[in-house]
Amino acid sequence: MTKRIGVIGAGQLARMLQPEVTALGGTLTVLDPDARAPASANADAQVMGGYHDAEAIAALAAQVDVITVELEDVGVDALARVRDAGTPVYPAPELIALIRDKLTQKQAYRRLGIPTSPFVEVNPDNAAAFADFGYPLVQKTRTGGYDGRGVVVMDSEADYPERLTSPSFIEKKVDARMELAVMVARTPDGQCAVFEPVEMVVDPDLNLLDLLLTPARIDGELRTQAQSLAETVVTQLQGVGLFGVELFVTHDDQLLVNEIAPRAHNSGHHSIEACQTSQFGQQARLLLGLPLGSTEQPKPAALVNLIGAQGWQGPTEVEGLSAALAIPGVSVHLYGKAECRPGRKMGHFSVVADSVDQVLANARAAKAILVIKGHNAQ
Repeated sequence: MTKRIGVIGAGQLARMLQPEVTALGGTLTVLDPDARAPASANADAQVMGGYHDAEAIAALAAQVDVITVELEDVGVDALARVRDAGTPVYPAPELIALIRDKLTQKQAYRRLGIPTSPFVEVNPDNAAAFADFGYPLVQKTRTGGYDGRGVVVMDSEADYPERLTSPSFIEKKVDARMELAVMVARTPDGQCAVFEPVEMVVDPDLNLLDLLLTPARIDGELRTQAQSLAETVVTQLQGVGLFGVELFVTHDDQLLVNEIAPRAHNSGHHSIEACQTSQFGQQARLLLGLPLGSTEQPKPAALVNLIGAQGWQGPTEVEGLSAALAIPGVSVHLYGKAECRPGRKMGHFSVVADSVDQVLANARAAKAILVIKGHNAQ
């Protein structure tokens, strides 16, 4: 059995993976330039270095049996070299490279016959190309976008001046009645574990996941189709690791793939409390060479992101923690980020209850109480 896991990045995803690895007898070594990163204190060891630092990646490979990533912006060429030298890397560096470029990701969907919205690469300064494609549309930067950054929604030509100037593409704005996400774990030998689809409610101002609800409010047939499509995407991409597949549900109940993340995903954090095996438990199992666990979710659950409050910056302060934890079914996860900035993802809380209505009521009550902000007013 593999024992020593290496992770590129020491953020909150590595922080939440660590206890699952330890519980199964493994060790976790992280690579990160920040000695105070969220996972730094919990990891068994840390290699200091940047995510693209070839020497640091080689040093990590020398200390571990397998490597994974908690972000896409990593040195894929260096990872390919250590993989070719004998240290497995999951997901494969080539797949990380394909996914992190959202244009090549969309092109892969088209090539594989996976349903997705129409798209085209554009020169951002060519207004005619936008007009010819047709509004409303969504412009996405090819690389570097995350948590709502690198995305501009244009409902009409009047929005064109707000365009991104970096290399990008445009896609049809989907008139979706719902957005779903499905977590999929896949082992090197092709064993898959697929989680219950979750319904995503996005904050319209931050374009960031605001509330997640599971089970999603869809019928059984659509639920099965969503799980099947998510598994198909990961399998056709020959993915090994943990993946978050984001889907649009149209008004006539057609499913379109929006994006995929080759790592643990915000939309799977509820699984820590809600599922027999969490997304991090599945990730630990597949990296350690162990069988995947059950994804059964006995009760409804919700998740709310804790985002740095507007108008405050500096050392992190939390208000309302005791009151929030007094609400039945609430579990709070603070990511240990010393510096809080407006809009920064600082933690999350989950809620588990006997009914969807109770989950939503308790989540809204906790959200109204719990505030995370910087110490200094801006």
